[in-house]
Amino acid sequence: MGQNLIVFLSSLKMAIATFFSRILGLVREQFIAYLFGASGFTDAFLIAYRIPNLLRDLFAEGAFSSAFVPTFVAANNVSQETARKLLWALFILLGSITLFFTGLIFIFTPELINLFAPTFIEVPEKYEMTVLLTRIMSPFLFFVSIAALFMGVLNSLKIFFVPAFAPAFFNITMILSMLIFPSYLISEGLNPILSLGVGVFIGGLVQAFVQFPLIIKNGYGPVWPGKLFSKETKKVMTLLGPGLIGFAATQINLVVTTIIASSTIVGAVSWLSFAFRLFQLPVGILSVSIGNSNLIHFSRAWKAGKEEEAKGYLEGSYFLSFMLVIPAMVALYVCADEMVNVIFERGMFTSESTVMTAKALKWYALGLPFYSIYKIFVPTFYSIDRQKIPVICSILGIIFNIVFCLLLTPIYGFEILALGTTLSIFLNATIQGIILRSDLSMRVSSFLNVRIFKLILSGGITAWLGLTIKAHVDFLSMDLLFRCAYLGAYLAGIAFIYFTLCVILGERALVKKAFARFTR
Repeated sequence: MGQNLIVFLSSLKMAIATFFSRILGLVREQFIAYLFGASGFTDAFLIAYRIPNLLRDLFAEGAFSSAFVPTFVAANNVSQETARKLLWALFILLGSITLFFTGLIFIFTPELINLFAPTFIEVPEKYEMTVLLTRIMSPFLFFVSIAALFMGVLNSLKIFFVPAFAPAFFNITMILSMLIFPSYLISEGLNPILSLGVGVFIGGLVQAFVQFPLIIKNGYGPVWPGKLFSKETKKVMTLLGPGLIGFAATQINLVVTTIIASSTIVGAVSWLSFAFRLFQLPVGILSVSIGNSNLIHFSRAWKAGKEEEAKGYLEGSYFLSFMLVIPAMVALYVCADEMVNVIFERGMFTSESTVMTAKALKWYALGLPFYSIYKIFVPTFYSIDRQKIPVICSILGIIFNIVFCLLLTPIYGFEILALGTTLSIFLNATIQGIILRSDLSMRVSSFLNVRIFKLILSGGITAWLGLTIKAHVDFLSMDLLFRCAYLGAYLAGIAFIYFTLCVILGERALVKKAFARFTR
């Protein structure tokens, strides 16, 4: 119970900060939907934004973070100065690598667009806009990678709130760019969609360096590392090696799914993107927060030789993840149409776009528990120096996803891409769980037990009740204010029913104890 509480409280700090960041991200998406809708130019922005984001998965939120944090924790156990030199050696190396790739993106933009969206060249205006937006946003890779490096350091020092809040500054910058720049761009005879590219560029810069004062305050300010390739930096790069393989496989998957989406119907890329943004709201608030908290606590215990304590943190994170994401999954699935309608359907975002986005969102929602588990398992493998396992599992999941989507998208349409993502993450997380249980000599009951089935049962009953109530309500006949009130009450009702069922079934100790600690 002690490990559960520590993970909960650490996750709570990150979740609160991430909540505000994600809400601002949702506001950002509302602005995009209102001003530009699911249009060809919105598709152009999303394709352009996806290109630097592909590399971001490696250098920011993917293999690099998982490789860096355990190594930094170990270096800090030796001395603060060792950890400080490691930080700035990796700052130089990571900065050099990402600037190199930024240059490649800028130079070979037309070739990348031909690869990611081959049908765009048939519409010259959209194609040229995609090229221009990609070049404007290419430095985002450098900025977001440095932001992730600083975040890893601060989380290792058990500073969670500010790093988790840093993306909020990116979202604020994006929103301001859409408020400030479109009128100026129009007066200059330019397309207002360029305001999004400018917002990404400036927002990435702000997100990176808003954490810098805390780095200095805690005694890890800039220093010449002496040796760029020290024992510690070599270890990070060694751990990163298998991640490169997984990264390459992941990018092939994204390239294939993007090509398929861009070649279906106009707006498909946007519909999938808007749906995925809503799906990422609970992922960011819950899954990433719990995963990052587990990484810090598990790594510290494991590196200190406290294996049983480390396993306790892992079990606590796993259970907490299930407990919190199941009601989120139910809410996203049951209320998909209502959420998209209230959040996005205005301005250039039509009722047709609502229907299409909601279809994709329902398929994404079913994968939420497995995505959350994935966010816990991958860093755990890096902490125990078994980084090849997530790579192999990812490759298997990706192969499945590509084959599945190529076979079924021509028959069932673009929404199959969302279902393919869900099925592939289910396969990935399941295989990782089986291997991790074996590697750590844990019981099967650590992952599949009566407590987990109670949570699943509570979620199933809640979903059934929610759908039953929904069938008797004419949502679209209400005006916007009543729709918002109804949706808020409906979501609160889902949470109340779910947690009431959990309490009835005997799962209240963790929440009760954590709530008492939090209120004190």
